[in-house]
Amino acid sequence: MHLARYQQAALKTLQPSADGADPALVPLLGLVGEAGSVATAYKKRLRDGDNAGPSKPQLREELGDVLWYTATLAHLLGLDLEDIAAASLEKTKDRWRSTPGSERPHFDADYPAHEQLPRRATLTFTPTLQPDGRSVVVLTREDGTRAGDPLTSASHIEDDYRFHDAFHLAHAAVLGWSPVTRFLLGRKRRSRPGTDEAEDGGRAIAIEEGVSALVFAYASRHHYFEEARHVDHELLITIDHMTAHLEVSVLRAADWEKAIMAGYTAWQQLRKHGGGRLELDLDEQTLRFAGPLAGG
Repeated sequence: MHLARYQQAALKTLQPSADGADPALVPLLGLVGEAGSVATAYKKRLRDGDNAGPSKPQLREELGDVLWYTATLAHLLGLDLEDIAAASLEKTKDRWRSTPGSERPHFDADYPAHEQLPRRATLTFTPTLQPDGRSVVVLTREDGTRAGDPLTSASHIEDDYRFHDAFHLAHAAVLGWSPVTRFLLGRKRRSRPGTDEAEDGGRAIAIEEGVSALVFAYASRHHYFEEARHVDHELLITIDHMTAHLEVSVLRAADWEKAIMAGYTAWQQLRKHGGGRLELDLDEQTLRFAGPLAGG
C-alpha cells in the first residue's frame, strides 16, 4: 500500500475532537503513548528473554498504531506522509552515506592548474624552538618552502592544536574544499575575483578556522576520537549552517564526518611522534601519515 493511500484511509477512522479542543492533541498524545507501548513490549523481552514476547503479531499491531497516529497527526499539521517519508530517507542518506565519487564535485576543475588544489602532495610538520623559548610548528611543502606562518597552540594549556593544519588538509583531501589549504599552498582562485573573494577569501578562511576550533572543542571532550568513529549529528548540523553559503554546502554530513575522522587520525599521529609527514590524495580522498621526522 502506498503511504498516501494509507493516510487517506486512516483519516476515515479519525474521530472528531471535542468542541474547542485542539484537534491535533489526541493524535499527538496517542503517538507518544503507542511509541511507549512498543518500548515497553520490547523491554519485557530484554528483561525476561525472547520467549517472554512480544510476538511478531503483537509488535506489528503496536507499530501499526504508531503509524496510524503518525498519519493522522501529519494530516492535522498540514503534512503529507509520502513527503515525510521521502524527506526522512534523504536526511538519512545525507547523514550516513558519503557522496559517491561519480557525484563528488571538483570545485576547481575548470580553473588554471596553478589555482587547483594539488591532487597529491606531501607536507611536513616540524616543531621548532624559537629564540624566545616558544615551540612552534613549521609546515613545509615537498620542496622545503614554508606553507603559512609558524603555529603555536595559542593556549595556556599545551593541547597540540599547533598541528591543526592537519584538519584543513583533511578537508582538502576528503571534501576537495579548504580555503585555508588554498591559502597555505598559494592555490587561491584569483583568475575569478568573485570566487577569490567569496570562496577563498578572508570570510571563508575564518569560517573554516571556526569549524576547526568548534570540532576541536568537541573532540577534546571525546578523547580526540581515539575510539569513536562518529560525531554527534548536532555538530554536523552546526557545520552545515556555518558553511551554507559556500560551495562545500552541496556535500553531505557523512562527507564532513569522514573528513573530520581523517583529520584526527592524522593529527593523533603527528601528536604521538612530535611532528612528521602527511600525504594527501584528493583522488582517493585520503590523508595518510607518511612517517615521523628524520631521527624522530
